[in-house]
Amino acid sequence: MKTLFKTSILVCICLIALTSMTFKPKRIIFFGDSITQQGVSANGYVTLIKKSLDSTKYNVTGAGIGGNKVYDLYLRLEDDVLNKKPDLVVIYVGINDVWHKQSSHTGTDYDKYLKFYQALINKIQGVGSKVVLVTPSVVGEKKDGTNELDADLNKYAAGIRELAAKNNLPVCDLRKIFAEYEAKNNPEDKEKGILTVDRVHLNDVGNKLVADQLLPLVK
Repeated sequence: MKTLFKTSILVCICLIALTSMTFKPKRIIFFGDSITQQGVSANGYVTLIKKSLDSTKYNVTGAGIGGNKVYDLYLRLEDDVLNKKPDLVVIYVGINDVWHKQSSHTGTDYDKYLKFYQALINKIQGVGSKVVLVTPSVVGEKKDGTNELDADLNKYAAGIRELAAKNNLPVCDLRKIFAEYEAKNNPEDKEKGILTVDRVHLNDVGNKLVADQLLPLVK
């Protein structure tokens, strides 16, 4: 009788432990610049992903700040990401690193960009979190490489692909995805208004495209 009682208690304890484990939601943080900051708005890509996932199984937050470059992310990594103990971090940064070299001469040189990016990966993985990389999308929506910063964006995107391969990480290749979308859906070769409102920041269509591409990688 005592053995049966002890067994029953042990089973109950195991069930409680399993229940606690089962209902711990997967914590996902989207880490980036103003595109991610705006991504938490009503029609933003972070919000769309959040709505697509079961709230009892996933905890989705955005940690985007306008104007951020890769070293800004590195400086606030502890407070805005690691201290929240995420299961998965999506890194989406690079537009300002390229764009600000032209607009305000405060961008990030390619080699330094990759070193900071690798440092982000190392620190995030060092606490046991998984990582998804995202290539920088566009500064201008004209087709066939005719936007002023296309060559630099292509170079930085290629660097992200190499980091993904080197670290065996999934990558959402928005640079390629946006180019393919523009080729099919921008017959007038507009520099904005197809996926962006201002050549950079996403409109509703752009947010949905990004959400659709990222969703399978974060589940």
